[in-house]
Amino acid sequence: MGTTLSKLRDWSVYRVGLTGGIASGKSTVASFFAALRVPVIDTDLIAREVVAPGTPGLEAVVAVFGPDVLQLDGTLDRRRLRDLAFATTGRRQQLEAILHPRIRERMETLCTSSGGPYQILVIPLLIESGLDTRVDRVLTVDCSESVQRARLTVRDGESAAGVDRLLAAQLDRATRLSRADDVLVNGGTRDELQRQVQKLHATYLQLAAALNRGGVKGLG
Repeated sequence: MGTTLSKLRDWSVYRVGLTGGIASGKSTVASFFAALRVPVIDTDLIAREVVAPGTPGLEAVVAVFGPDVLQLDGTLDRRRLRDLAFATTGRRQQLEAILHPRIRERMETLCTSSGGPYQILVIPLLIESGLDTRVDRVLTVDCSESVQRARLTVRDGESAAGVDRLLAAQLDRATRLSRADDVLVNGGTRDELQRQVQKLHATYLQLAAALNRGGVKGLG
């Protein structure tokens, strides 16, 4: 992907797109990079911003999905919206058409203002949304489907049917891994995961420095 990106690249700071399946541990990995003083731009947080009360994004969501997606205080009922949006592919695409352009615009603004030796862009649907063309390198957090299922059930209180629906809506694991430049295996302890992040941090500092010197985006 590096050769293609070199022709399209219009940003100055080296970007790593952090992705992975649902409940794979992306937030934990992002927090480790943040602790290393690496700017982290999280599109999950941006997705909440663009549908905050009073925003055009929320108005658009209500226009498509109806007022039932609002809670009594006027905020978005995210669980209700997710149930509606993931009911069919068409409904999910409607939601993505509302959110993705707004998320991308805000993401680019934050990238421009954040600086850093390199940046981590947390984008759960990095490949599916085509935003892999807006990063220099793809980092995928990986874990087994059984671990994903357990986390979704315990953490989010999802039913078995709900878990099936969420997993089916995402890119399959094999394809996601095939598109990755780097893979973090999140199947052990937090300390083990953190050590993997620290090794990648050193690599990304080298890659960013090479790019700034006019070098290539790979290390061989």
